Amino acid sequence: MSGDDEPTPEERRALFRVVRGTPDDRELAALTAVLAAAASGTGTGSAPAAAPSPWSHPAAQLRAPLAPGPGAWRASALPR
Repeated sequence: MSGDDEPTPEERRALFRVVRGTPDDRELAALTAVLAAAASGTGTGSAPAAAPSPWSHPAAQLRAPLAPGPGAWRASALPR
């Protein structure tokens, strides 16, 4: 489409325009459904975001450094 070409009223109302290839009616219907669903902004209902695990909470990273020695493995899992 050059700068001199004025779109027809029918082209202005069109949702999309095929510029290459020859899609059949089923392909155009599928494309129309996909574009309409994307434009509506509502999906099929994605699951709400789950609450983060307590293991990944930033406060879990704030602990005393581990010290090597007898019983150190036990102290690493016990809360202080």
